[in-house]
Order: sequence, then C-alpha cells, then structure tokens
Amino acid sequence: MWHGMTMRMLALAVVLLLAAPGAAQPAPAFADWLAEYRAGAIARGLEPAWLDRALAGLEPQPRVVELDRAQPDDPGRAVFAAYLDRQLTAERIAAGRQRHAERAALLSRLEREHGVPGELLVAIWGMETSYGRVMGGFDILRALATLAWDGRRAELFTRELDAAVRMVGEGQVSREAFRGSWAGAFGHPQFLPSSYLKFAIDGDGDGRADILASPADALASIANYLKQNGWTAGTGWGLAVQPPPGFDAARVANSEQPASCIRPMRAHSRFLPARKWRALGFVPLGGQWPADEVEMSFVQPDGPGTRAFLATRNYRAIMAYNCSNFYALSVALLADAIGARPGA
Repeated sequence: MWHGMTMRMLALAVVLLLAAPGAAQPAPAFADWLAEYRAGAIARGLEPAWLDRALAGLEPQPRVVELDRAQPDDPGRAVFAAYLDRQLTAERIAAGRQRHAERAALLSRLEREHGVPGELLVAIWGMETSYGRVMGGFDILRALATLAWDGRRAELFTRELDAAVRMVGEGQVSREAFRGSWAGAFGHPQFLPSSYLKFAIDGDGDGRADILASPADALASIANYLKQNGWTAGTGWGLAVQPPPGFDAARVANSEQPASCIRPMRAHSRFLPARKWRALGFVPLGGQWPADEVEMSFVQPDGPGTRAFLATRNYRAIMAYNCSNFYALSVALLADAIGARPGA
C-alpha cells in the first residue's frame, strides 16, 4: 500500500496528522483546494497566466503546518528581560553600528525624506534578518498555499497568496528567487507580500524595489512603512523610566479596549502628556524628556517592579511592523544602542 501512495497523498497524510486536535473539519484534498483557490483568484482579478506561472507543481509542505501549529498560544507567558538578553547582544549592536556607518549617506537621505531615524531602520533590519544574513529558505508560494489550504488562518494567507501571485505575475520577483520564512515573509526586512505591494520603494535609484537583493531598497521600504503607519519626525519612540515609589498602574489604565493588536495593546496605559508623567514623579533612565505636550503611554511588559517605559505614538508605528511589545521595545533599544544614545 505504501509503495503505491503518491507523494501528494503522503504529504497530505502527514499534514493531516499534524492538525490540531478537535479541529472542526479536516482540510480538503490539496488539489481540490488549489482548483477552488484558482477560480476564486481569477474572480478577484488575478490573471490566469499569473496563476499558471506561480502555482505550477505546488504541493503542500508539512513542515510549514508543523511550524504554524507550534506557535505559542499565550506569548504573554514569556519574560521580556530574558527576551531582550537574547536580542540585544553585543554582536548585534556592533554589527548595527557598522552597517549604520557604511550607509550613513543613504540613511541621512531617508531620514530627510521620511522622518525616521537611520538607526531605527538599521535596528529593524538587524532584528528581522541579522542585517541580511538570515532571510529564510522556504518557497514562499508553496508556504503560503499550504497555510491558506490548512485553514487555521485561511483569510490572512489567501490574501497573502493573492499578493504573491501578483508579484510573480507582474515580474516584481522571479518565481525561483521567491524564498523566505515559513510564514511568507521575505527579503531583508521580512515583508509579507501584501506589505511589499503597499510599502516597498526604490532606495538605490535603479527603478525597482528589490528587497531581496538590495539593502538600500529594504531600508527605504522600512522607512516608508513606518511613515505610512504614523511615524512623526522629531519625536522619537520614548524612553526607559523609573516609576515613582508605590506607583499603581491602575491609576492610568486605558478604559478603551483596543480594536487590533489586542493582547499587546492591553499592556499600555492611556496617553498622557510628558509633563504629566514628569509631575507624577517618573524619572528618565539616561534619556531625555520630549516636549511637554508629547503624548506618552506607560508600558511595563514584565509587570510591577521590572523595567518600565514611556512610549510615544511613534512606538505604535513599530508595533504596526510587528504586533509585540517585546519586539518593539527590543527594536527601540537596539536603535538607541546603534545611535549611541545616552543611557543606551
């Protein structure tokens, strides 16, 4: 029996064994799903020739489903201090300073055009791919098709698969070079395909936005992403602080429930002007207060008695890149260290 099983059937069997217990329904046969997806994609405006080029020979990839199912249900159980120790290493800081120095002219231009500090662009680059050293080797089309077919987050990955098909069809990336993470992110900045279509821009002047091969394009695209998601020039992201003795965070709790990025945003207080935080007795740890009327929220990922921060609205632009306080704070602190900000 096993000798007669096709590779397609074997892949399907393995993936179904990896499905979460209690799932409502098993995924349909991949070939059936692919035919249904193709018909839907054409109805959504994708060209049949694009689909032929992008989807030819696709099979599901069990490893992608395994990695997706292994994501933690409650990332809040992690400890920020331990996470930061792993991310903010001397090696990553030194490499970031070197990359910043090598591309000083480009980064200065991008800051003039987009208002985003160069060290922050380099920090995101470092956090995402270790400055281009680790960009992933998964076939993006195969990974996205597997995740859309599996169904756990079908709407998200169907949308990303549509965007990836468009990219290949329009010649924005070659089918063979289209590789990245198991979740569909690719290139130096690890954009999802939909983010590429919306935010990727040319940074090196060759008329193309090639975030797979051009660090300049990647840095320009990160700058455009942050600006389009609300980054305001001249304000900064925030600063580390020492709360006053006995401070009760419930005093500044946000009564409005977040509509998106819900779990991480619940850790944020309501916004208050910097002058009010100063009046409450908060003390900057190495950094400097912004202007009195700059609005800031209180963030303390590990709870009372641990590291605390006041974050401006610019911090939300970093969270738009990755909806995680651990990630956003690590990027911000890495940027401070790369830029040799006092106290970093």
